[in-house]
Amino acid sequence: MKKLLMLLFAVVALVGLNSCSSDDDVVFIAQPDPEGINFMNSFNDTYVLTPATSGNVAERFVWNTVNLDVPTNITYELQASTDGDFTSFDVIGSTGENNLAVKVSQLITLATDAGLDADAETDSPNTGPVYFRIKAYAGNDGGNALNTTSEIKSITVLMPEAAVEEEVIPAFKQLYLVGDATAAGWNPDNNNTPLFRDSENPNIFYFTGIFNAGSFKIVGGQAWAPSYGKDGNSLQFRETEDDPDPANFDVATAGYYSLTVNIDDLTYTFEPYDASGATAYTVIGIVGDGTTVGWPGDDNPTPDIQMTPSSINPHIWNAQNVELNGANAKFRANLAWDAAWAGPFPAGQGVSDGDIPTVEGTYNVWFNDITKRYVFIPIVVTE
Repeated sequence: MKKLLMLLFAVVALVGLNSCSSDDDVVFIAQPDPEGINFMNSFNDTYVLTPATSGNVAERFVWNTVNLDVPTNITYELQASTDGDFTSFDVIGSTGENNLAVKVSQLITLATDAGLDADAETDSPNTGPVYFRIKAYAGNDGGNALNTTSEIKSITVLMPEAAVEEEVIPAFKQLYLVGDATAAGWNPDNNNTPLFRDSENPNIFYFTGIFNAGSFKIVGGQAWAPSYGKDGNSLQFRETEDDPDPANFDVATAGYYSLTVNIDDLTYTFEPYDASGATAYTVIGIVGDGTTVGWPGDDNPTPDIQMTPSSINPHIWNAQNVELNGANAKFRANLAWDAAWAGPFPAGQGVSDGDIPTVEGTYNVWFNDITKRYVFIPIVVTE
């Protein structure tokens, strides 16, 4: 009897042990959240994107918390695309929270990828849609099967176009020669020959050419002041006609001279110049699609705006009332391309390569074929 009871207890213990082992083996069957995942925040009608605000938060995307019925963390991945089909997308960020901030700079990158820009001079639009969605998945592996994705949200972004500012020629000073040693005589309003301004330092001017025996001054316009004369070895500035009149520059012997003045430090040099090796050109002209005559071609072989030589200086040329449209121009000699010159605008020293990028307007144009210096002087139109 005692042996029978012991056997019975052993069987009961074995069954009980097996029962406990089975209870500890829990199986979880994960299920998608029946409510899904959706954005919860309100969106603006338009998001304005500017470089100045690129560090700002454009929007904080908020979504509902998802329950995937698993004992592990949920990862939320905010995705963005330039097309509504999400054939390709970028991951803006991942988080275990239910919100994520998106900066203006991130939207600018997305808008640029979508073909938008803020340049008013291109054909690309500056406003359009970009697309977002949120994906939730179990754990840290976005490729697992246990995930859910929201509906796609379209938002409109705008990259403001900067106004196209009309290019304006800076108000550079312009200096002219006057006096019986010059072509204009003692008349400051007689199509006076200009000095040629340095392209890098607007306070330095040059002139190389013939001076008659006599004297001259330098004027800043079609009047007697402002003007410059000399005081010993220095320039003397006369601001108004009420100020003392400085001494003239004297030319004892007619001939070629090279004049350089610096109105910033009031210095000058005036020295004889050997022009015996200077090439004599029959024609100096202006051509280019920035002019009214265009470029030479089979149907337009000699379109040059032909310049007029000075009455005393065969190497100084000018053309009045030259209309430019903002495209390119170039100087050339003898209606051919053997000698042609270009450089910066509106003043410079010509080189053989390149073109002159002009600014729209009407100009009096001067060219010195010895030094290849030139200047485009804007005509101020008064009504």
